[in-house]
Amino acid sequence: LIMRFFAYLPNSRVLPYQVLQIRTQATSSIANTLKVQKKIVETREKALLGGGQSRIDAQHKKGKITARERINLLLDPGTFQEYDIFMEHTCTDFDMAKEKYSGDSVVTGHGKIYGRTAFVFSQDFTVFGGSLSSVHAKKIVKIMEQAMLVGAPVIGLNDSGGARIQEGVESLAGYADIFQANVMASGVVPQISLIMGPCAGGAVYSPALTDFTFMVRDTSYLFITGPDVVKAVTNEEVTQEQLGGAKTHTEVSGVAHGAFENDIEALLNIRALFNYIPLSNRDPSPILPCDDPSDRDVLNLDTIVPLETTAAYNMTDVIHSVVDNGEFFEIMQDYAKNIVVGFGRMNGRTVGLVGNNPKFAAGCLDINSSVKGARFVRFCDAFNIPIITFVDVPGFLPGTAQEYGGIIRHGAKLLYAFAEATVPKITVITRKAYGGAYDVMSSKHLRGDINYAWPTAEVAVMGAKGAVSILFRKSKPEEQAKHEEDYIDLFSNPFPAAVRGFIDDIIEPRTTRRRICQDLELLESKKLKNPKKKHGNIPL
Repeated sequence: LIMRFFAYLPNSRVLPYQVLQIRTQATSSIANTLKVQKKIVETREKALLGGGQSRIDAQHKKGKITARERINLLLDPGTFQEYDIFMEHTCTDFDMAKEKYSGDSVVTGHGKIYGRTAFVFSQDFTVFGGSLSSVHAKKIVKIMEQAMLVGAPVIGLNDSGGARIQEGVESLAGYADIFQANVMASGVVPQISLIMGPCAGGAVYSPALTDFTFMVRDTSYLFITGPDVVKAVTNEEVTQEQLGGAKTHTEVSGVAHGAFENDIEALLNIRALFNYIPLSNRDPSPILPCDDPSDRDVLNLDTIVPLETTAAYNMTDVIHSVVDNGEFFEIMQDYAKNIVVGFGRMNGRTVGLVGNNPKFAAGCLDINSSVKGARFVRFCDAFNIPIITFVDVPGFLPGTAQEYGGIIRHGAKLLYAFAEATVPKITVITRKAYGGAYDVMSSKHLRGDINYAWPTAEVAVMGAKGAVSILFRKSKPEEQAKHEEDYIDLFSNPFPAAVRGFIDDIIEPRTTRRRICQDLELLESKKLKNPKKKHGNIPL
């Protein structure tokens, strides 16, 4: 074949010794190719075992699954395309050169979730305890940059012992590179962190920079410094679970947005969340086929608000009644329960839902609820998700603890978030809307597109009792009762706001779903831009 090939060339004369040379080179090339192919297969097989079968077994005994098993559960079957499986750490200190693993301590690549592209990295605890090396960091930064380039979310499965001490400052530089990528990706593509093991020291700041952070109960931890360091510095005795466990961060600190019982439940819930969010800030809110009629009347809403104005009810019941098929993915459900945030669908369209919850602290806005609500609203605005707000708020929580804690500054965050948002905003006042809290909760004055009130709504500076105690402080008790009745007649209804155009319509509660679905269709073509600027200065 080689001789025939040369025969077709012009003025070609192949001598016998040249033919032999060509044959020898071809045979050598084939042999080298076979060696390379064999090495590729061996490397891939070795990489699939991570740190070895014994370490995989140890991972399973802890109730955890491996990095690759996690990816296989998270992504649609057969869709994972791995990157950089042949990379190895470059450290030569402390005999590290003798122990190398293909891919190092993280698995990276992309695949699909419900047919939509997602980039993912999964730290492998079986390899050097999942510790971060310079190569480990390069692999993560690489997929984050590509995710921004193509417009797809990044999901990080964190299970790491922290920085690789043997690499010193190179490891620290790797963390900083990841942080920079997190910041650049913020608002460009959604970022989700799932803590599935230890995450300590500098490693905690990457999840903190992402949009959502979830944990696994009993097996995952987040803290800046561990119990031993805390004891040495402050003499406090504390366990890992108390210091940085799922309960601590979902109920007390608010660092985590939710927690799940085990790895499998966590990954399935991340798949569910992924289905609500757009791929990037260039994409509209996702729309799925819907079999729940958009014009469905919700009869139970007519009686859901108690006749007694101080009686509690659960705002999540309102939300579940209104959204498609009653499906509501609540975010941070164990933290700042006096406000509810999460994702649902209206006629197949993803929406962000925010609501004061009178069941907890009467639905007052406080420091924690303001921050919780503000962060969620800003995520929705960044990724083109319409915001529906249900209002039942008696005001900001009073007290020295709140004032000393900076309720003015933190409350302004929620105000800023709603005012800045340019996505469609629909607001429904179900009962109380008092004082400055009325303004903050996506009022007409903060560019609310469509604002409704139920007949049970009260829009006023404050409640009747408080108002009368100020306005008629010198009157007798029997006179104050009469003044309270007059105040209720004047202000404890939606008409004062409606006659001034601050409320677009007073609607029957049962029609809420139908009206919202119609409005979302109307507002689909909404175009609103903020003044040109580098960025605002939110009161952090």
